Amino acid sequence: MHARADVIVVGAGPSGLMAAACLSRLGARVIVIDGKDGPTRESRALGLQARSVELYDQLGLADRVLAEATIARAVHPGYGRSAFGDVPIADLGRTVTPHPGVFVLEQSRNERILCDAVGDLGGTILWRHALTSLQGGEDGAPVTVIADGPDGRVELRAPWLIGADGASSAVRKARGIRFEGTTSRLSYFVADALDATGLVEGGVNLRIEGDELMLAFPMGPPGHHRLLGIAEHIEDETEEQTEARVRRMLSERFGVAFTESSWFSRYRTHHRVAERFRDGAVFLVGDAAHVHSPVGAQGMNTGLQDAHNLACKLGQVIAGDALETMLDEYQHERRPVAQRLVRTTDALFSRITSRKPLARFVRTRIVPLIGPFAVRVLPRAARGERLYGYLSQTRIRYRLPGAHQRDHVLGRRLPWSGDNHASLRDFTWQLHGYGVDPQVVERLARTLGVSPQPHSRDPFGRLAADRVYLVRPDGFVAGVAAPAVAVAALHDALRGITPL
Repeated sequence: MHARADVIVVGAGPSGLMAAACLSRLGARVIVIDGKDGPTRESRALGLQARSVELYDQLGLADRVLAEATIARAVHPGYGRSAFGDVPIADLGRTVTPHPGVFVLEQSRNERILCDAVGDLGGTILWRHALTSLQGGEDGAPVTVIADGPDGRVELRAPWLIGADGASSAVRKARGIRFEGTTSRLSYFVADALDATGLVEGGVNLRIEGDELMLAFPMGPPGHHRLLGIAEHIEDETEEQTEARVRRMLSERFGVAFTESSWFSRYRTHHRVAERFRDGAVFLVGDAAHVHSPVGAQGMNTGLQDAHNLACKLGQVIAGDALETMLDEYQHERRPVAQRLVRTTDALFSRITSRKPLARFVRTRIVPLIGPFAVRVLPRAARGERLYGYLSQTRIRYRLPGAHQRDHVLGRRLPWSGDNHASLRDFTWQLHGYGVDPQVVERLARTLGVSPQPHSRDPFGRLAADRVYLVRPDGFVAGVAAPAVAVAALHDALRGITPL
C-alpha cells in the first residue's frame, strides 16, 4: 500500500488526534498511524483544564466533552485519615472563561471523542500500524514513512510529519533529537479504584502522612476514584505485590480501601524537554516533546495546546494562506511553555516528596497545625484570576516577533468578554472591537483582509474600548492598535506572517 497526504501524524493519543482534527477541519489531508489496536482503554491522564475545553469548543465538541466530563467541585486537603475541610473550585474562573472550573475526563474518553471527530472531518486513522522507518523531510523534500500493518508494509509520503508518539518517541529518536532532563529517584503508583471508601466524594482528595502522599480524583459515579501516590521501588517485586503493598499503606495511613482496580501501574516521573520541536518538515508535540510530573494536571492539556498551535499554523501554510516561515514560530512559542512547566512541576513535586529533615518536619508538624486554618482562608484567595489563569492555562503568553507595542493582552489567548469566543470556531484571522463603532471595525477588517468582529464593551474591562485587536486562528491576540493607526500597525503584523 502506498498513500499520500498533506500531513502524517505518528501517534493517536490526545495530542496527535487534536492535531489531526484541527488540520482536517482546516481542509488538510491527514493520515494518523499508531501501533495500538485502537484508542487507549486505560484512563491515564485525566485532568482537563478550561483552555482545553475552549479548544474542543472551537471544533464543535464542547457539548460532548462537558456531557462526559466530571467537574471537580472542591479540593479536600487533609492529613492522614482526616480532611481539613473543603476548598471550592467549581466556580473558579467564572469571569475568565465560558468553561469555569476543573474537569475530569480521562485520556481514553478524550481519545474516543477526537477519533470520532477526525473521522467525521475526513481524516484517516490507521490502527495497528507501527512506524519502522522515517526518511526525508530536509531541504523541502517530502517525508517518507514505512509502517508495519496487519496486511503488510505500508509506505506513506507527505510534505509534513507530526511526531505525537509519546515519551519514548520513535520520531524523536529517528531525527536524533536529544531529550534533556532528569528522572525522579522515587517511584509512584496509579490505580483506578472501584468501590473506594474513606474519601470525600465529589472532589479532589489530597492527603499526606509522614513520607506518604495520596491524591484521589473523582471519576464519575461514587466510589470510583483515580488514586496516585508514592510506591517505593522494591527489587523483583511483581505488580500484584506492589498493588497489595499500596493497598495496605492506603488503609493504614489514610483509611482508604477499595474492592478492586480496573487499572494499576507504577512508574517514575521524568522532567525532560526536547532540544528542538522542529526538525525540517518534522515536528514534535505532547509527550514526544516534553514530559513532567503530574502535579497540577497539566500534561495532557499542554500537549493538546501544542497540537492546536501547530495545526493552526500548518493548516494555513498548506492552504497557501501563510508563509512557511510561520512554522518556525511553533517552537519559539511552545518550547518556552514546556520549559517553564517542567521547571515549576519539578520544583513543586520535589518539595512535596522531599525526604529531607526540614521537609519532613513541615509535613508532620506544620501542615497538621495550620492546615485547618489554611482551608478556611484559601477559598477566598483561590478565586483570584491569576491563580486560576495558571492552572487553567489561560494565562499563557507568547513573545510575538515584530511586536513593537506592549499591551497586557498581546500574545495571549483572547480574553473572554461573555460572548466573543463563539467567533473563534471559524479558525480565521479576525479583527475584534469592543465598544468601537461596528462600521469602523468592518472597514478596517476589510482593508486588512480579515473577518470583522464588532462587540459591545467588555464587562470585565480586559479589552479596551479605544483599541482594536487582531486575533489569530488559534485565538491568540497578534496585534493591538488604536483604530486611527490600525491599518498601518496591524497590516505590518499580518505581513510578517502571511503572504498578503
